[in-house]
Amino acid sequence: MTVPAAFIRAHTRPTRPSLVPEVQLLVADDVVALWEAMAVEQGRTAQEPPFWAAAWPGGQALARYVLDHPELVAGRTVLDLGAGSGLVSVAAVLAGAARVVASEVDPFGLAAIPENAALNGVSGIEPVGDLLGEAPPPVDVVLAGDVCYDRAMTERVLPFLDAARAAGAEVLVGDPGRPYLPHDRLIAAAVHEIADADASSTGPARIRRTTVWRLP
Repeated sequence: MTVPAAFIRAHTRPTRPSLVPEVQLLVADDVVALWEAMAVEQGRTAQEPPFWAAAWPGGQALARYVLDHPELVAGRTVLDLGAGSGLVSVAAVLAGAARVVASEVDPFGLAAIPENAALNGVSGIEPVGDLLGEAPPPVDVVLAGDVCYDRAMTERVLPFLDAARAAGAEVLVGDPGRPYLPHDRLIAAAVHEIADADASSTGPARIRRTTVWRLP
C-alpha cells in the first residue's frame, strides 16, 4: 500500500532524539491514536504497533556513532537496515554518505523516511522495502538498529549481515541488550545509556544500556 505523506504529517510531530539532537524526527504524540488511525488507513481492525514512529535506542546509538565518526560513511554507500522512519539514514547523510538505501518493511515507515529527510534538509536517501529475502545490495556500510528484537527476526537478519560482511561491507549493529544477538561474535564500538522509546507503551521510559557492535 501507498501511505500519503499527509497522513504522516497529521499524526506526528518533530522532535530531537535525546542522544542525537542534530536530527529532527517525526514521532507520535499519541501512540494509541496513531495506531487506530493506521488501522483505519489500512482498512483493518488490528495490526502491528507503530514501531516506526519512535526513536529506538539502537537507532539513536548508531546515528550518534556515524555523526561522531563520519569517516565511516563519508563518500560511501550505506544500507540502513530496519530503517524505521529514517533516523540513521538522515544521520548518515549528515555525516557525508554519498548514498543511503533505507530498507523498511512497514509502509508507514517508508512514507515517513522522505518526510524526515525533507525535515532535515537532506537528500540521497532511497527508501526500499524488505531486503532480507535476497542477497545484500552492493554497499560499503550496513547499519542495523534494533533489528534483533525477537528470535525469528534474528534468524533472518544474521545471515544477511554475515553475507554483507563477506562481500566486503562494514557492518554495525545498534542493540539495547536484547538476548537474541550473539554478542560473543561481535566487537563493541560504543556504549550509551538511552531512554527506551517503546511505541507500543504509554508508561514511563526505562533506561537501556545500548551498544554499537561491529561485525568482525
